[in-house]
Amino acid sequence: NPVGRESGYWAGAPGVFHAADERAWYLTYRLRRPRGVQPDRGGEARIARSTDLQHWEDVWSVTKDKFASASIERCALRKGADGVWRYFACYVDPTDGRWCVSVLKARRPQDLDPATAKPLFKAPPLGLEGIKDPWMLEHQGTFHMFLSVAVRTPRTSAGSHATLDIFNTGECVSATGLATSTDLETWQWQGVVLAPEAGGWDRYCRRINSVVPLGGQFLAYYDGSAGHHENYEEKTGLAISPDLRHWQSLTPESPRFISPHGSGSLRYLDAQVQGQAACLFYEFARPDGAHDLRLIRASLDSLS
Repeated sequence: NPVGRESGYWAGAPGVFHAADERAWYLTYRLRRPRGVQPDRGGEARIARSTDLQHWEDVWSVTKDKFASASIERCALRKGADGVWRYFACYVDPTDGRWCVSVLKARRPQDLDPATAKPLFKAPPLGLEGIKDPWMLEHQGTFHMFLSVAVRTPRTSAGSHATLDIFNTGECVSATGLATSTDLETWQWQGVVLAPEAGGWDRYCRRINSVVPLGGQFLAYYDGSAGHHENYEEKTGLAISPDLRHWQSLTPESPRFISPHGSGSLRYLDAQVQGQAACLFYEFARPDGAHDLRLIRASLDSLS
């Protein structure tokens, strides 16, 4: 649950990993408070552990000041074949005001130290204005990391980062990029793989949040919005791909999943497949304007 009961208080941005050797689930999530209520915007990220998907215990947390940052957003967690845990932290880079991704490593999640964070993706070398919100799918020995990226437009300028969140200015386009790795150490940038198109409910933002192999293809849940005025209150659409690189929206006319409350936001949907079922973690707008973090279970044939 969020720490407050009004707009601007959120618990969400889930990133989930199942540690098969422990028969345990790990969940990284973010707590936010309204601007002016410390530690306010993107103030804290936590990792929780569960063995039954019902009872969760926080095992680690980090606040944005540990990165000297204005905000933390969605992060990702993964244990490699080498036994090392990697925490892919997403935050605003204090050196240039652009969203970036760094990696922390430790033998246990409890031992992750933000002081050891090493840059993984920065926006300028990739020709972007921001990069954030990592999520990973391992497929046939390759890790595919999908990331939210801020793509330059004619409206982009040096002043676009003055607010320390270009995604909230209307001076970029919010799309999805892809990077790949075989060892979680060395990553190759593959470029933008899903971008908004003219018109429609998702003409400003198309951000892939998770991907499920399904029937020989891949089904993605993506956040969409019509403009930066809906930043923070996105809704969920569906896209399909034969190869994880070329995507087509299945929901060009309207979102597939929304909340019946408040802004209608239902976002950051992380689908985790276990056998013939899936666990869907997502951030959900409540009647009081706050967002909470929810989980439902679904059969594979009901995912779309």
